[in-house]
This record gives sequence, structure tokens and C-alpha cells, in this order.
Amino acid sequence: MLSESGTHNVRSLQVYEMKRKKENIAKEIVKSLQDRGYIAYYAGGCVRDKLLGIEPSDFDVATNATPEKVQKIFKKTIPVGAKFGVILVLKSGIQTEVATFRSDDIYIDGRRPVDVHFSSAIEDAQRRDFTINGMFYDPIKEKIIDYVGGKKDLKKGIICAIGEPDKRFNEDALRLIRCIRFASRFGFGIEEKTFDSVKRNVKLIDKISAERIGDELIKLFTSPNAGRGLELLYESGLLKEILPEVEEMVGVNQPEEFHPEGDVFNHTKIALNLLKNPDAVLAFATLFHDIGKPRTFVVSDRIRFNRHDSVGKELTEKICDRLRFPRDVKKKIVECVDNHMTFMSVKNMRESKIKRLLSRDTFETELELHRIDCLASHGDIENYYFLKKKQEEYAQEEIEPEPLINGHNLIELGYKPGPIFKRILNRICDLQLENKLRTKEEALEYVKKHFTK
Repeated sequence: MLSESGTHNVRSLQVYEMKRKKENIAKEIVKSLQDRGYIAYYAGGCVRDKLLGIEPSDFDVATNATPEKVQKIFKKTIPVGAKFGVILVLKSGIQTEVATFRSDDIYIDGRRPVDVHFSSAIEDAQRRDFTINGMFYDPIKEKIIDYVGGKKDLKKGIICAIGEPDKRFNEDALRLIRCIRFASRFGFGIEEKTFDSVKRNVKLIDKISAERIGDELIKLFTSPNAGRGLELLYESGLLKEILPEVEEMVGVNQPEEFHPEGDVFNHTKIALNLLKNPDAVLAFATLFHDIGKPRTFVVSDRIRFNRHDSVGKELTEKICDRLRFPRDVKKKIVECVDNHMTFMSVKNMRESKIKRLLSRDTFETELELHRIDCLASHGDIENYYFLKKKQEEYAQEEIEPEPLINGHNLIELGYKPGPIFKRILNRICDLQLENKLRTKEEALEYVKKHFTK
């Protein structure tokens, strides 16, 4: 049986091999186009990532061949956006996007141009969003083609809009968040005119659908340096537009003995920066775990946030609905936020309650959230190690066993259905988890002895 680290290594190797396969197929596509006299390059993010020493997840190809020509050259294609010059080429189970060089007409919906004109590589580069995303690479000649200064800006470590920033953001306002995402992911600065334009145009984000904003935020908060991304959203004014409930955390003080790091917003930034390759559930559970604190802030003997987990749960549900998150993702994020304070008292829990906690679908995510929450504040993660030890202790034990009895058994004993059923069954479950009841017969005897009909 593979260990956890062994399984991780196998998966990493599989991911690496898939990336290599995608690049090999993209190179074959470029060669097929060039062999027929067309210009063809890798385009966009894959070029940027290769220059940064990052293995690209996908490879896009740009060419001066029209969509019709692309479809004739390759056997299996899907015209996903032929109007905009985009064809998917299918080879060996891999889909590669092949787009014809184009220039765009005016944008009226904040996303797509009214019309496109097939054009040259230089015109295609000039319509793209940021210089670091506007380069091409010829994998046959192993040559960078850079019409927009992307290589220079990569070296300088800055995000700079291509051409006039206001125009780029008016074409597609989602680029406002993309600007923040690239800056935080790569640890880059944002060129002054570009960032000024982001601040000036934050209201444009209202034109963008909730689904697209949600998808972009998932990319931002599951990328490295997510805490810096949160800071840049705040500095730009975008946070107030898309996540006003999160901005409420700014300046909300916390008791210093538990939170020497400062206010709720700073705590959340630190926690986000501690994430390592999180999925959407962990990322947004981290972002939202203390979202109820601003609305529950009181000062009595000290600063307190009574029921902030419950208030946070309600706010999280509303935000996830607003961003159109998938139902299962929303459910798990909400559960993590609602349950995050439970971990404070695990050492005082009965064995049955600990087993119930360990058997939760979201337990592993909740446990990691607890670790990060502690490291971003007082630094004490004893409860984390306590639960890891409990996991080891119960590894050979069924922590979610088949119930010894059910409601039908209670009816057979003469009990009338009602609230008492839940009380009885929960009690029997607790005793079963604590190994104090082991058989159906023992459970029935306990019921008859301790619960009146």
C-alpha cells in the first residue's frame, strides 16, 4: 500500500506527464501548420509560464490560418468559437485551442467584441490584456516573439496593460481582477498607470456576471500569495464592489493576547498566505471564517465576538449564492465556517463527540483551517496535533459504525414517534462510539432501563 507521500509523488508524476503530453501535441499542431506554410506559435499564458520556469497546464496555439483551414488540416476539431477564430483540435484525447490571429471591433457587453477581423500576429498581441500575456513562442525555432515588451516586464516583475489601460479594462472588466490575480500569484508589482486605471474603473465590474467573477476569485484565492491578492483588492477598491462583507473586517480590532497579529483583516491575509495549493473549499473557508466578527464585535471584560461563527455561516451562504458557487462547494465552505470554533474545545470533548468530528465529510479541510487559523494568530497548534493523534488511535476502528438500533426498533418496544426518538438514538450512538454498548440487545436493554414510554 502506498504511503500518503508515495501517493502524492505518483499523482505529481501523472500531472507532469500529462503536461508534457499537452506540450508535445501543441508542438505537433504548430509544426503541422508551419509545414503547410502558415505562421503558428504558442500564445499567451503558456509562454509567460515557460519564461518564469513554471510548467504550463495548457498550451494555446495562435496562427494566421483561418478557422476553415484549421478544420481542414486536422481530422478532429470542435468549432467552439469559430466566429472569433477559435477551434479546438483533438489529438490523442487532448484538446488544444487553436486561434486565428485577430483584431477586435468595439466591445458593448464588457466581454466580447461586436466583431473580429482576422489579422497579423502583431495586431493579435496588441488586443490582449497584459504585456506578460501578449508574447508568442515558436517551439520549432525555439524563439520568443514579443511585440509588446512582455519579456522586459517579466524581468522587471510588473503587470502592465497593453496599450491604453482604460481601453483594456473597458473591453472586459474581468481584467480588473485578473490584474490583481497575476500580481499576487507571481509576486509582481502593478505598473502605476495600470493600477490607477484599475482604481478608476472599479465600477465596471458590475457589468460582469456573478459566475465569471466567482470563477476568477477562485483562481485568485487558490493561487500562491492569496493574502496579497486580498490586500490588492482592498487597495484598488475592488473588494468593496465584490466582497463588501470582507472589507468590513478592516480595522476590526481583536484581543491582543489571542491575536497579536492585529485586526481581523490582517489575520485573514496572513492565513491566506499560509495556504499551500488549496482547493476552493479551503481557500474560501479561510477567507470567510471570521467574516462574522465585524457584526458581532462587543467590548465587555475584553473584546468579544459572540456567535461570530453562526453569523459568519449566514453571511457565507449569501456570498456563495451571490457568486453562484456550485451547491456542493457552497455546502462545504459553509460547514467549515460554521464549525471552525469547535476545535478550541476538542481536549474536553467526550470520545463520542471526537469520533463524530473525525467522521465529518469536511473534517480534513476543517482541521487544516484550524491549523492555519492558529498559526496566523497565537501560534498554538496543540489541538491540531491532538486530533492527528486521535486519527492514528482510531485508524483501525470504525468511527462511523452502523447504528445498533433504529426508529422501527423503538416502535417495536412501544415508544411513540416524536422528539424522544432523536434523543434516544443520539444517546445510543454516543455510547456505541464510546464502546460502552456493542450489540443491538445491549442497546435495547439500555433504552428500556433509561427512557420511559
